[in-house]
Amino acid sequence: MKRRDFFAVLGGGILVMIAEDDDPIFAQETGGQLCGGAMPADVSAWLHIAESGAITVYTGKVEVGQNARTSLTQAAAEELRVPPASIKMVMGDTAISPFDGGTVGSQTTPRMWPQIRRAAASAREMLLDLAAQKWSVERASLKCTDGKITAGARSATFGELTRGEKLTHAIPSSVPLVPSAEWKVAGTSLAKVNGREIVTGAHRYAYDVRRPGMMWAKVLYPPQFGATLASLDASAAEKIPGVKVVHEGNFVAVAAPAPDVAQQAVAALKAEWKPVAAETDSQRVFEYFKQNGDGGASAGLTPYTVAYIAHVPLEPRAAVAEWEGDKLTVWTGTQRPFGVRSDLAREFGVPQENVHVIMPDTGSGYGGKHQGDAAVEAARIAKAVGKPVKRNWTREDEMTWAYFRPGGLIEVGGNAAPDGTITAWEFHNYNSGPSGLQSPYHIPGKKEQFHRSKTPLRQGSYRGLAATANHFVRESWMDELAYSVKMDPLDFRLKNTTDERLRAVILAAADKFGWRARKKTPGHGFGIGAGFEKGSYVATCAEVTVDPNTGTTKVLRTVVAFECGAIVNPEHLKNQVEGAIVMGLGGALFERIEFRDGKILNNRLSRYRLPRFSDTPAIESVLLDRKDLVSAGAGETPIVGIAPAIGNAIFDATGRRIRKLPLQA
Repeated sequence: MKRRDFFAVLGGGILVMIAEDDDPIFAQETGGQLCGGAMPADVSAWLHIAESGAITVYTGKVEVGQNARTSLTQAAAEELRVPPASIKMVMGDTAISPFDGGTVGSQTTPRMWPQIRRAAASAREMLLDLAAQKWSVERASLKCTDGKITAGARSATFGELTRGEKLTHAIPSSVPLVPSAEWKVAGTSLAKVNGREIVTGAHRYAYDVRRPGMMWAKVLYPPQFGATLASLDASAAEKIPGVKVVHEGNFVAVAAPAPDVAQQAVAALKAEWKPVAAETDSQRVFEYFKQNGDGGASAGLTPYTVAYIAHVPLEPRAAVAEWEGDKLTVWTGTQRPFGVRSDLAREFGVPQENVHVIMPDTGSGYGGKHQGDAAVEAARIAKAVGKPVKRNWTREDEMTWAYFRPGGLIEVGGNAAPDGTITAWEFHNYNSGPSGLQSPYHIPGKKEQFHRSKTPLRQGSYRGLAATANHFVRESWMDELAYSVKMDPLDFRLKNTTDERLRAVILAAADKFGWRARKKTPGHGFGIGAGFEKGSYVATCAEVTVDPNTGTTKVLRTVVAFECGAIVNPEHLKNQVEGAIVMGLGGALFERIEFRDGKILNNRLSRYRLPRFSDTPAIESVLLDRKDLVSAGAGETPIVGIAPAIGNAIFDATGRRIRKLPLQA
């Protein structure tokens, strides 16, 4: 949206723009490109102060349950020195939000949080300048508190000062910010800003969107990946009142006046599909990765394997699409509204400015909602039937046609001297990914490589990306080396750690856990895992029991120490950390996508084992608040330590080393 359009939409007041500096961390995460277009040259965030005094903050970041709306509200409230309740946050609306690379890579806190702070701080400074000019007083005599500028007995609200003014200003990154030691709103456990609506069910998600005259849609998917449509008999479905059938090449869908009618109609379609031969299955896929990988590892390394797993968001993909001529509006749950806008524009051959994507909060994503699958389907069907269309995926759709966390083969080797110093290290990841590949330990001459490979399944981002796989293997191998020189796993890590932040979380977790006082008994074990990712550090300790008859593992207790720089919201950070532990239990112990002949065999929750309340251990978190450091993201890194901690604890309990994820399956 052009600058002049903002005033047409918002009315008078102050509009703040930020001149964005290059960000090497973000460039590395996204390849220097924003999802849906090039890195912006000028503006990356803004806020608006209306004549009424209402404050609206805009961001391309979205809310997927990580409490970004609350933390970003805190950023603006801190710098503007206003109550958080006076701020409205608009997120992920491509018509009025700043162009953004998506809610990916734990970048909301390190990237957007300081940008909104700079925008708010700039607005504060502009208000002080405006008051000094209007009142002809020394600027140093002015104070900004509680949404007002005051000078002695004189005061004016922000709205009173901005009335009739239309001011814009490009803001340098050097604008003065409130030091972390002086934070009043930031750094506190501000409650979720829309928590009441969420817990009472009043809050609406993508799955809940309704439009006048809307139809419900179902898609007829092939029986296996890659199959093509040979013939279609839609006569029975077309006889159902109100039903419309859409058939475009291999794409077959129905639209109906109600969801149960749509289900009836899609079941009435008679299709024949031309199958394709599957290249591999979930049992042979790890050999497949090695055979199809670029490059190779040295002989004699130890193999570990990591299964494909599903994201399993509470809310499956959902979208509503509505056309008005050649202009398209889509409501959908996505982590990349601007990326989805680009996908839709490309799919339908319309200019991006003709596509408006609105992101209602979505019921979790975990990296699984980067693409607009449901949005494209809904728009395609809506265009064909000439009415608004709702396309809500079922759980089976979600666990079959969405992309998965990549499976991987990882080969590792190395040696340690009798004193515990690591003398050799070689690490090769096939297919799973390079995130978290580089060891945080001091290992001269180490060799670490990622090898791309063909993948039989659609794969993509997942919470922590490949860092979970790479940390699992590295931290397991650290224990294997420690065992080879008869050294305590904690002491072995400290022996090879020169990074003081890593050392701090390891010591904090071990101290809280009582590592030195642990008592070894048959079938009862203790393990530790640690690491670094996305600018933050984590160490996790686990206590387990293993049934000698069944081999079933029960995780009794975990302690996780986490450090991500200056803490923005302690309670919400604690929730993120503990949520990551529970989620990580699934990938560590149970979760595994089974596939054969191009079909997913366990695409329902009744067949796909997730953590349950009975699986959840006692969880204790230790948060290290480093106010001397910039705040890093916290959504991903806490998950990487739990799998190796459990695997190492199982070895401690049984003497059996399990070199695969999931450990239990």
